[in-house]
Amino acid sequence: MRLFPLINRVRRFYLSLNNLKCLKMFKQKVLTFLLLLTTQLLFAQTVKVTKEIIRIKADSAEGYEVVLDGTNTEVEAALNKYLKPIGKSKKSEDTYVYSLPIINGKNYSSPVYAIVRDKGKGAAWIGIKPKEWAAGTDEVSKEIEKLLHDFGVTFYKEKMQVQIDESMRALQAVERQQQRLTNQQKDFDTRLTENQKEKIELERSLENNKLQFEALGKKLLQNKKEQDSIAVATEQIKKIIEAQKLKQSNIQ
Repeated sequence: MRLFPLINRVRRFYLSLNNLKCLKMFKQKVLTFLLLLTTQLLFAQTVKVTKEIIRIKADSAEGYEVVLDGTNTEVEAALNKYLKPIGKSKKSEDTYVYSLPIINGKNYSSPVYAIVRDKGKGAAWIGIKPKEWAAGTDEVSKEIEKLLHDFGVTFYKEKMQVQIDESMRALQAVERQQQRLTNQQKDFDTRLTENQKEKIELERSLENNKLQFEALGKKLLQNKKEQDSIAVATEQIKKIIEAQKLKQSNIQ
């Protein structure tokens, strides 16, 4: 299983966080991402350098090659950057030539060659033409082998740094989402507390209203009884008055 395709998954995960519409989707995204991350990080990246003899313009060239988990373009750009300190290069067709190279602080008078080939992945090769090295090639061969191995390690570390940066951005997005949910929870707690208080007040008010309603009903009944009594008394008094007036009119 490859490690670095996880970079694109991390990027997609990071972008998807901005489009989440519900907490359930958010949790699913986080769990999926963590599963992919944990699974792929179990596989370590190993740099393996092999001795390779190739031909450069009909001449035999001896050197070392490393196949890296990257495209030709990625590997070539990284190799040019890494080999820049050893001296200026001149490109002839697909071959880079470093005249008077300085490798690990050692100066050499004969050139070193570098080529990037397509082997399904980007393959970086560094070597020399033995016929150009009258003083022997054992020392420079060891230096080239170490140089190429260190390049492979640097290549993977830089790609890993890209992944770390992507993961950090994903982490920051998750933390922002977590903070948003925490703030939302505080808001819900506050509103729930206020709602509970309002509910208690409404229930108390409703109970008071019920008692007032019952009291007013009783008063209304009492009022009606009193009105009926007054009406009866009123009629009786009217009759008395009428009788008194009649009696008065009969006085001679």
